[in-house]
Order: sequence, then structure tokens, then C-alpha cells
Amino acid sequence: MAKKNTYDAASISVLEGLEAVRKRPGMYIGSVSRKGLNHLIYEIVDNAVDEHLAGYCSHIRVVLEKDGSCTVSDNGRGIPVDLHEKGMSAERLVFTTLHAGGKFDDSAYKTSGGLHGVGSSVVNALSTYLDIKISRDGYIHHDHYERGIPTIELENGLLPRIGKTKETGTCVNFSPDPEIFEKTRFSATEVKSRLHETAYLNPALTIEFEDSRAETAQKVVYHEPEGIVGFIRELNQSKEVLHKPVFLKGESEGISVEAAFQFTNEFHENVLGFCNNIYNAEGGTHLTGFKTTFTSVMNTYARELGVLKEKDSNFTGADIRNGMTAVVSIKHPAPRFEGQTKTKLDNQDAARVTGKVLGEQLVLYFDRNLEELKAVLSCAEKAAKIRKTEERAKTNLLSKQKYSFDSNGKLANCEKKDPSVCEIFIVEGDSAGGSAKTARDRNYQAILPIRGKILNVEKATIDKVLANAEIKTMINAFGCGFSEGYGNDFDITKLRYDKIIIMADADVDGAHISTLLLTLFYRFMPELIYEGHVYIAMPPLYKVMPKKGAEEYLYDDKALERYRKTHKSGTFTLQRYKGLGEMDAQQLWETTLNPQTRILRRVEIEDARLASSVTEVLMGTEVPPRKAFIYEHAQDAQLDV
Repeated sequence: MAKKNTYDAASISVLEGLEAVRKRPGMYIGSVSRKGLNHLIYEIVDNAVDEHLAGYCSHIRVVLEKDGSCTVSDNGRGIPVDLHEKGMSAERLVFTTLHAGGKFDDSAYKTSGGLHGVGSSVVNALSTYLDIKISRDGYIHHDHYERGIPTIELENGLLPRIGKTKETGTCVNFSPDPEIFEKTRFSATEVKSRLHETAYLNPALTIEFEDSRAETAQKVVYHEPEGIVGFIRELNQSKEVLHKPVFLKGESEGISVEAAFQFTNEFHENVLGFCNNIYNAEGGTHLTGFKTTFTSVMNTYARELGVLKEKDSNFTGADIRNGMTAVVSIKHPAPRFEGQTKTKLDNQDAARVTGKVLGEQLVLYFDRNLEELKAVLSCAEKAAKIRKTEERAKTNLLSKQKYSFDSNGKLANCEKKDPSVCEIFIVEGDSAGGSAKTARDRNYQAILPIRGKILNVEKATIDKVLANAEIKTMINAFGCGFSEGYGNDFDITKLRYDKIIIMADADVDGAHISTLLLTLFYRFMPELIYEGHVYIAMPPLYKVMPKKGAEEYLYDDKALERYRKTHKSGTFTLQRYKGLGEMDAQQLWETTLNPQTRILRRVEIEDARLASSVTEVLMGTEVPPRKAFIYEHAQDAQLDV
């Protein structure tokens, strides 16, 4: 039966005019860093995916063009071009007005990722130009904008037609504005990962990616007919799995729910949540519903099968999810998110429906698949034994007076106690630590020296992690505990510092130390990263001292190349810093500690697949994939973290 096409000018609702986007871009795309830059692509892609969800689009193409722009095209119905009641083409309204779109009622879209209706207009406002061609009603319609302002005159309110076509769809080409963004080069790695993720969540969709910026254009096609089962297979491709992936689906109250999970012989869980194709980095109510229900169902089975005796306490949720890799994807007609960038789902009905649907499906599945059930319960039983052993070890390790926060001899604490103004620098090496202690503003800056490279937690068992002196020192210094596979003692409200700043040498060893620390935070204190508390200091590599003029610090080899092009040889002397320990206190303050002059990079996690897989590749036990990754991404070394 043919679908009724109700996506026309009457579908477009207007809530307010376009204003202040260029002044406050972070409100709409999260940041003006690489993350916000890539977000422009995702906003346009999400509109095409919404067309797919409505049943009209089967193919999306994304091209990173040689000139630095991006083109996103689809074979959907095409944005409406007919006359809106506001007296202009519906397309013009969509691209120039905030909160104008077909997503505020369900006549055009039942579910949608871009629910705020700001995506197209925000991309337009933050681009030097945006060009759009719409194939619809037998014609190709054209519009063009410069920094959000239309440059093509409408004819009786309608767009000019530049040709005839039998096709339908939308093609948008835009170039990010260097006045807005810190850098305007899109990250192919992150864009590809996001597109691949989208293909897993939409098994009937094909997404084509092309990077035309290199000498030889790179082309990839993503089509994943297995859906999130294929997603699970990829996430677990290098792990020892205990059973085949389990797939569950159902619908209730207008909300559709899909989940896939598989248990591995690992120490931690990896549960990813999506709502309307958007990755919810901080989880939300759908994951709460999934976890609560899974725990309840498995404890019931454990009692029935005698795994838990009458005197035994129930398994904890963390016990049961030990070794679990899971993807939970829901389609919700009216989702509420905490924040414009949709990192956490807030609907209470999502918890209820996810729990109800998956509860029923889990029982149906495990009643017929006893071997998988026994494998899951075996994991939980093992985890519970380890948890109880480690709770005793943890109490012994973390409660000893010599490891208490105030008596930690290594930590040079700051005088203020208000966490919102305090920051702690983690500094490698005694000499650098000594300089940092002298250079800092002791009023609000704490210094924590660590000796050498900390333990690689990706390869270590929990007892070894907790027994590591450097890690214990950090746990005590931060004050908020830690999360791990067998329990959760982490409480972000107890964090003693607003900024945790990794300060390592600007060389390979320094980068390795930073990576080890980030691995620790990602695996055991992820909220520190998700809530924006983790930074990497950027110490300079060089100091140039001209015979005339002011001294200058240069932070990488490219900066030195640029300096040499504009200054004749012999007109300056150059000092190269081999490490932080070579700087005196004044230089360290000027370059790395002073908030007015230093450069910090905030660590952000944008992508579920990328974060977990890159951590595993870089810090895991397999050497060949690590070498291949480093070789392939060598050119990304200067990109934002």
C-alpha cells in the first residue's frame, strides 16, 4: 500500500526566528571545536535518516570535498518547496528560521533524530556558504546562502527551477565558517565512524562516504543488513565471546525497542544507548530500563536454577553485566534530552517501555536457550565472587591512613576548597613536578607528580589496578572514587577539582603517559570525561628569541616552519625543550600554568564505537592492529583530542 505523502508546506511549523546562532554557536552544536564542526555534517545526515525512518530514503551520500566543504545528498522526497503560509518557499523557511521543520507534529515524521528543528538553519548560519538543490515534483529547485543570508531572489515566493528530473531528493553543499570554528578540516575518521554507526542502526539504509581531499579519493560504502547484531559482532571482534549475539525487539505505547547483547570473557561492560539513531553518551532512561529489567530477570532465573541459594543475596546489576556488550536502540515519537546535543535521554516512559518489552522478550528467549542462560549466570557468579574478594581488598587498600587525601606526601594541594575554582595538574617526573610546584598559583592550583608510566588498565585485572600506588594516589586526590565492572563507588559530586589537567612532555613518551591516564579515566571514571573535567596541557616545543622583538613560544613543528618562513635565518636563536623539567618556574607558568596564556585541550568522547575500539586497539594486547592504526592516523596527530 502506497504511503500518503503528507510532507509539504503545511507540515512546516514555525516557533521563532533565527537569531544569535553565530553569537552563541555552542548552544546549538555543543562547541566550536572539531566535535562541533563534525556536528554540522551529522545535522544534515540526521535529516536524511529521518526521511529513511519515514519510509522514503534508502541511500545517503556524504562527500568531503577538496575545497574543504561537505556535500550530503539523499534520495528522499526532497525538502518541500511549495509556498508556506508565511509567504515564502517552505525550504527557505527551514534554512532561515530556528525551530522550523516537519518534526513538531507526526504528520510528516513519526520519529525523528533532529527533533529540535534547528539543524538545517544552524548549519546554514555557521557556514560561509550553503548551496542546496532539491529534486521534487519533476523539477530541480535551487537556493544559495552566504553566512545564513539568502542570495537568490524568490519568484512569487518560490525557488527558481534549474532543470527537470524524474528523481527525488535533497543535495546540500556547505563550507564551515573559519570565523566560528577553531579549525575547519573535518575529521574523516570520526565522520566515517558515525556513518557506520548509523548504518548499523538502520539495516535497510545504504550510506556512501567519500573523502576527496587526499590525492587518491577514499570511498567506503556502509550497509549493515544484520543491524545491531552486526554492531555487536564488530564491537566484540577481538574478544573471546561466550555465545552468539542475542537480538530482541518489540513495541509498546508507540515506542519501538531493539536490543542486542553478547557476553565476553572481559572485565568490564560496554552498554551503548541510542534514541532515534542518536548516540546517548551519558545513557538515560532507556538504559536504566534495560539494566534494571535484565538484573531482575537474571536474578529470578538464578533462584529457579539454584545458582543462588535462599541465604544468598541477589547478584548486583554490575555482577550480571560483567563482560556484557550491548546495544539498546529505541524509536520514540517525542523524546526529551538533557542538552541540545542529546547526550542523555530523559523520558520516564522510555524506561517503562524498554523494561516491559525486553523483560517479556528475555524470558521468551532464555526459556528456549538454556545454554546461553547458563553462560550469562556463570559470568554473574564469577563476577560476584571476585567482587566480594575485591571489596575486602579495596577496603584494605583505600582505607589505610597513609593513603588518605590530606596526608598524601606527593600531592601539593591548593589553599581554596571550592571545587568549581580549583584545578589539579598531573605531572610526570620529579623535576617537572618540582618546577610546577614552584610555578603554580597555590591559591587554586594543585600539583600531583607521578613517577614514570602508570599501569595500562586495559590489560590489567582490577586487583592490580587497585594495588598500583600511582592510581591509588589519584583516586584519593580526586575524591570521587571509581567505577568498575563489579560495583560503582564513583560519585561525581565529591570531585575536588573542576579541571583535571594532564601535563606531560611534548614527545612520544609524554603522549604515551597521557594515553595511559586517559585509558584509566575512560575505563574507571568515565563521568570525568563526559562532564568535561579532563584536559591535556599543551606545553611548547620551542622558544624563539629574536634579536629584535618579543620572545615567542611555538607549540609544534608546523608552527616552527611558519616562523622560519617569515623570519630570516640568523635573526633569532632557538631553544628546544626536551621536557617540562627543562623549563624554569617562570617559563612553566607562562606557557602551561597561567590561564591567560596557556593552551588546554578538553578531552571529549563523541562516538561510542570509536571511543571503545580505539582504546582497545591502542591499549590492548594485539600489536599489529595498533601499528596499523598509528600508521593510518599519523596525519591526525595535531587534531583536537
